[in-house]
Formats: sequence, structure tokens, C-alpha cells
Amino acid sequence: MTENRAENEGGGVTTETDASPIQTTPAVVPTKSSLPTALLAVAGVVVAALLVGVGFLGWGYLQDRATEQARSDAVQAATAQATAMLSYNFNEVDQQLAAAADGLTSDFKGDYDKLVKETIAPGAKEKKITVEATVQAGAIESASPDDAVVLLYVNQITTSEEMPDAATTGSRVRMEMHKEGDRWLTGRLTPM
Repeated sequence: MTENRAENEGGGVTTETDASPIQTTPAVVPTKSSLPTALLAVAGVVVAALLVGVGFLGWGYLQDRATEQARSDAVQAATAQATAMLSYNFNEVDQQLAAAADGLTSDFKGDYDKLVKETIAPGAKEKKITVEATVQAGAIESASPDDAVVLLYVNQITTSEEMPDAATTGSRVRMEMHKEGDRWLTGRLTPM
């Protein structure tokens, strides 16, 4: 409590007042050095966000390019593989279809070898069958950089001892292709 005494000219009256002191806090005023620091921090955050965005878009672009390349490569590989798997001459059926098995995944190779040894090769030799397969068209059903499903339209010209005149048949096959290293291998061939 503070006493203020004031004397009146006329009566010498003294008065006491109760006044509390006014406390003021200094206002925070940005200094010249804090403003550029704040701007640098904001700019740093913006640059970091832009780099993350560009990185994400760049990764997406590379994935898209890899998928497009896979689409092209898988159709070419499936075309060559279907021709090798579906074409044979009764004189060389074992060697031809064994060579075709080189383009198969390890999972599919066992099933294919069994089918060749138990059914296709014995039948081809017995009836003197020759089959020439040609792929007329191919298209991608689905693709990623390392896997693709390819649809092929195949014509087969078949001759045999019983039917020396060539018989032509058309068929569709669905091939599951998997990239192992730099090669596309067939994981499954399904007639449609």
C-alpha cells in the first residue's frame, strides 16, 4: 500500500490512496535475426515436402515404365515359349520338348516333363504326329514389373500317319509369365 499525501492549500488535509503499481510485460517484437530464421525453417519444410513428392512421383514413373517394358517383353517371351511348347516332330519330340522346358519355372517344369514323358512323346511317336504351332496374336491380361498374364491366339497345323493331310486348329491359351533375373519364364499354360 502506498501513501500519497497531498496538502490542500486551504485546510491542510491529507489523503491516502491505495494504488497498486502497474506491471507491464515487454511486448515480444520480432527481432531482425528471428524473422529470417523462421522464414528459413518454413522454406526448409516446403523444400522437404517437395522432395518427398518428387521422389514419390519419380518412383511411380519408374514403376510405370518397368510395367510397360514387362508388358512388351512378356508377350514376346510367351509367344516364343508357346511356339516351343506346342510344336514338335515325332522324330525329335523328346529333344524339342526338353528344350522347351528350359523356358519354364521350376514349379511348372515338373508337371510339363511328366506330361511330355507319359502322354505327348509316346503318342507322337506311335502315331507319327507332327505339330507346327504359330502364334497369331497376343495381348496382356495383367502385368507388373515381374509378373504378367498373356493371352495368345495359336494356330496348330497337325499331320500324322493316319491323317497325312494337314489339319489346322485354332486355340487360345493363357500363359502366366514370371521374370527370373533377366528372363521371362512360363509358370503355367492353360488352354481356353
